[in-house]
This record gives sequence, structure tokens and C-alpha cells, in this order.
Amino acid sequence: MEALIPVINKLQDVFNTVGADVIHLPQIVVVGTQSSGKSSVLESLVGRDILPRGTGIVTRRPLILQLVHIDSEDSKKTSEENEAKKNGLLYRGIDGEEWGKFLHTKNKTYTDFEDIRQEVVAETERISGINKGISEEPIHLKIFSPHVVNLTLVDLPGITKLPVGDQPKDIELQIKDLIFKYISNPNSIILAVTAANTDMATSEALKVAREVDPDGRRTLAVVTKLDLMDAGTDAMDVLMGRVIPIKLGIIGVVNRSQLDINQKKLVADAARDEYTFLQKKYPSLANRNGTKYLARTLNRLLMHHIRDCLPELKTRINVLAAQYQSLLNSYGEPVDDKSSTLLQLITKFAAEYCHTIEGTAKYIETTELCGGARICYIFHETFGRTLESVDPLGNLTTIDVLTAIRNATGPRPALFVPEISFELLVKRQVKRLEEPSLRCVELVHEEMQRIIQHCSNYSTQELLRFPKLHDAIVEVVTSLLRKRLPVTNEMVHNLVAIELAYINTKHPDFADACGIMNNNIEEQRRNRMRELPSAVPRDKAAAGGAQSGSAGDQPESGTGNWRGMLKKGEDGPAGDRAMLQYPHPASPQRGHAVNLLDVPVPVSRRLSAREQRDCEVIERLIKSYFLIVRKNIQDSVPKAVMHFLVNHVKDCLQSELVGQLYKAGLLDDLLTESEDMAQRRNEAADMLKALQKATQVIAEIRETHLW
Repeated sequence: MEALIPVINKLQDVFNTVGADVIHLPQIVVVGTQSSGKSSVLESLVGRDILPRGTGIVTRRPLILQLVHIDSEDSKKTSEENEAKKNGLLYRGIDGEEWGKFLHTKNKTYTDFEDIRQEVVAETERISGINKGISEEPIHLKIFSPHVVNLTLVDLPGITKLPVGDQPKDIELQIKDLIFKYISNPNSIILAVTAANTDMATSEALKVAREVDPDGRRTLAVVTKLDLMDAGTDAMDVLMGRVIPIKLGIIGVVNRSQLDINQKKLVADAARDEYTFLQKKYPSLANRNGTKYLARTLNRLLMHHIRDCLPELKTRINVLAAQYQSLLNSYGEPVDDKSSTLLQLITKFAAEYCHTIEGTAKYIETTELCGGARICYIFHETFGRTLESVDPLGNLTTIDVLTAIRNATGPRPALFVPEISFELLVKRQVKRLEEPSLRCVELVHEEMQRIIQHCSNYSTQELLRFPKLHDAIVEVVTSLLRKRLPVTNEMVHNLVAIELAYINTKHPDFADACGIMNNNIEEQRRNRMRELPSAVPRDKAAAGGAQSGSAGDQPESGTGNWRGMLKKGEDGPAGDRAMLQYPHPASPQRGHAVNLLDVPVPVSRRLSAREQRDCEVIERLIKSYFLIVRKNIQDSVPKAVMHFLVNHVKDCLQSELVGQLYKAGLLDDLLTESEDMAQRRNEAADMLKALQKATQVIAEIRETHLW
């Protein structure tokens, strides 16, 4: 199981080559406040001075440190290619026992650890600047040594409270966000570092660790500076977990002091002094504390943690491999045969456009109606409801009806309701159906435009590779729709004009309505006859009823006696439903000539029985015929739109695209890829290769029974 950690190092190398952070690999994240001894703990594990030193915030970028254990025999070989393999790793011969490599310096090897420390400082300042600011971009360092155990550690900036110097005011928030980014990884082990000369209950490291790991299943505590505690005190209760229990344990260490560092005290000498101190101060706990015990514990915890994480890690890698394979497929291969490629893209777009209208597209919208479904909604919901909301007698008053009747009779009183008044009024109402019909055409045209964008976004992603071809296709389809719009509008206009051209009073539905209406009028006449007193002869009553309208109108067509007409109107039946309103011109003065055009007319009067009956007859006829025409329009307009616009575009789209775009002179221009497409294709291909390599690495674990 020891070989599991080098396997994770392999995976880390694989993903480092593509600069990807899509996989959360098992690693140990070191967390603590400034000057708590984090860097000293790491250097003790390495056995070398590799980290920058100084006051204030020194670690300003995450340092991902991979410790790789090698055999001493391998480290002494200096041949061109080291033939020995250790845990599946192949090393080049290096002149020296230990060496290091940075990811950003590629194949450069550092055998002088002072150079490694200087490179960490230089790389930190290159990205983070010299103003003590921090950066999320990590530094990758790999140390090869026979004196280390296999570990992957992450050193993070120390937690601080107040900005110092020219640090940003929100430096505390920046550091905590960076820490949470790493410790929130469920595959990480948190190494919480706390100084022994501070109160364990106020440890910031344990506080942030508990926020992401409340059960403490992946938190290990390290207590530093055991030798700096006040005289008469010790850390026995803390190390035994009596103050704050930690499931994975609490390990105490003794680091080099600043004086030791200034005097260049070796880490090996500090390790011997640490052992002596623990044997003297904590003899019963000496074998469970110290840097060497910490290294073995971290190695053991990391191996077990890797073993537990591998199943989920394998699943995650397989899912990502499938996603990047699909992404790479969407980017397509480099174009070899441009003529064939152009024809295929045009044909596919035309097919997807038609499929979207027919409802058979591969990518079906789930958030809103689209394509043919929306056109159907426009026809039967939007257009249908709009027509139904049009009142057959809207904008038509009783005065309008009565005026039309009188104008149609000319100078003589009519015995019957003139038919020309019905035609005049019903045409006026039918004309109102034209506007919603043309609006229906406009809505369908807009949806046909929207389908273009839908196909570009969801159905034919290959078009995104060629922005000029995409724009040309949009222009051709838009132009085709624009040409069909006036043709369709003209047809819809003609449908309404056809209805206006001939008022078919012999229409079966209209004839039935007239018959029912005549029966109702006859029934009303009989009812009035039955209500008359028995002393009145029914033949005279009938005659009187038939002549009441003309008798009542006699003063108006005779001498112009408006007072008698007004009185006649006031004496009309109480059941009359309307009252005529006229303007009130000045009355003629006695002794002056009378201008007939200025003769005063009644201010107001109620409709006579005949006038009321005539108006009701006309209104019922208008309503009946209007409903017939509305039904025809509601049925014929969608058919016209489908034939002249939708179906025509479907049938002609591919031939129009081929005719406009499939030309030899346009091939190179239309099939020019976008600037970043080649780069994205290469990045996706590199990531896919990395994931495939990671899959092979995990497969090797199964074959060697390490898992």
C-alpha cells in the first residue's frame, strides 16, 4: 500500500501538464496562523531549508510540495538515463543525493536547496508582487530524497487579522477564502498547526478546520514550540487530548528557533535536539511525538485516505473523460475537404430547422415552447382567443344602426328594413378581423426567426466553429423569411377582402339564424296580440301595430312639427331600450325667415316600437353573419400562413442555402474557424489525454492489487 502515494503523485503530474484543477486529489493541507511554525514543520519533514523566511506574511502563494522517496543507490547514479525504477517512477541520473524540480521551470533540476528557496521567493514575487499581497495560483515543487517519506503537502499563507504595510484591507478575508478553497476538498487531510505557548481553545487553525470537518475525521493537530512554554507549565494535557480531543491525534514537535536559523543550524541537528528534549520533558510521550513520528503518521494517514478515495476518484475521472470527449467531438476535426464539409453543414442546419418546426428535433426545449409547438400556440391560443374577444357589435351604437337604416331608405319612409344597411354595417364589423389576422402572420414570422437562433445554439454546434458561415446562414434564412412575409400578408388581406366582397345571405348557417329570428319576432307579435283588451278587434290591433312606426314618423316627414314628434316620443312604450340624443340648435324667432336646415330637431326621444324592432333585427343579423365570417377567418388564416410562409420556407430552405452559399469562391472564407477554436480544441484534447492516462494509472493499481 506504500506505493499508493507515488500513484497519486503520478496523477498530480498528469493534471499539472494541462494546468487543470478539475480533480480533487488526496493531499495534506497545512493550516495555521502567522508565525505558528508551519514552515518549520514542513522543512522538518523535508530535512532541508527550502522555504522563504522573514517577518510578517512570507508564504503568499500556495506551495504544493510533493516528497518522493528514492533509494540511495538510485540517487547516486549519474548516467544519462537511470534504468532503475522505484514504485513505477523513472528517474534521470542526478549528480547528488537529493534534488528538486519546479513545474514552471519544466525540466530544470535543482541540487542546491538554497537555489530552490530563492526560486520560491522569485516565483512568488513574479505573480504576487512585492507588496505582501497573495495569489491563488500555486507553486508546484517536487523533492526527491532518500530521507523523506512519500507525501503530498500544501503550504498556505498564515491566518492574519490586520493588514500590515501596504497589504490589502481585506487580506484576512482573502487568506481565509484561499484556505477554505483547499480544505473544502473532501479528499484532503487538514494539518492544523498551533503554537504550544498559545491557548489551544483559541486556535484559529482548529476553528477553520472544524467548519469544513465538523466530525474531525480528516483533521490532525500539530503543537509546535513545546520548548517555548512558560516555566512551570507543560503541554501534557494538550498532547493527551484532554483540552480539545482530536480523532486523528495531536502530535507535538520542537522547531528551530530564529536564532538557530540565523546560525545555519542543520535540520538534522535540530531533529536530534528535539528527540533529547522530548525524552527529558515528556518521556512517556516521546515515542508518539516529534518530527519523525509526524512524518510516519502523515504517510500512514495519507495512504489510508487515498485507498478510501480511489473508487470515487475513478468515477470522477471516467465522467470527466466522457464530458471532454463530447466537448472535443463538438469542436470537430480540422477541415480537409471544405466542399464536402460546407455541404454537410448546410444540409444539417436545414434538416434541424425543419425538425424543430415538426417537433422531431434532437434537442427539445423544456423551459418554453419553441418551433412548431409555438406556432400551434399562436394559431389556436393567441390568434383564436384574440378573434373570440372581438365583439360582433363592438364600436357600433344604436344610433349608428338607426342612422344607417334611415340613410338607406332615401326620402321615403320604408315599409321594411333595407338590406343595404345590413351589408354596410356588417362589412364595417368584418373589417375589424383584418388587424388580428395580420398580427398572427407577424408572430409566426418572429418565431421562424427565433428558430434560427435555436438551431445555432442547440442543434448545430459545429456552426460555432465557423462564425462567418453562421452569419451567412442567418442572413440567407432571414432574407427568405423577409421575402415571404409580404406574400403571406397579401394573402391574409385577401381572405378578409373576399369576405367583404360578397355578403352571402344564403349561407346555410345564416339562413337558419334568420329563420329562428323570424320565428322569435312572430312569437313576440302573437304575445302582444294576446295581451290586448278583448274589446279591441284583433285585426285593427294588428293593423295599428303595423302602422305605428309610419304614423309616429309622419310629423318628421311632413310639416316638421318637432314639438309633436317630441311628445310622440315621450308617449312611446315604456319598454323601449334606447333614447336618441340630438344637438340643441337655436330656436327660430317669430317674424324671421326659417331656414329648413336650421329647423330644430328633438333634443331627445325614445325609439318607437318599430325603430326598436328594426335595430334589433339588424344587430342580430350582424352578429349572426359576423360569427360565420369569424369562424371562416379563424380557420383559413392559419392555413394560409402555413402554406405561404411556414411550408414554403421548409421546402425551399436547403435549395436556397445551397444556391446562395455553396460556391467555390466562398469556401475558404466561410470555413474560416474562430480564433480561439483551435486553441480550445487542443486544450480539450490535452485534457482528454490526461484523463485517459489517469484511467490507466488507476487500472495499474487494480492489476497490482494495491487497491
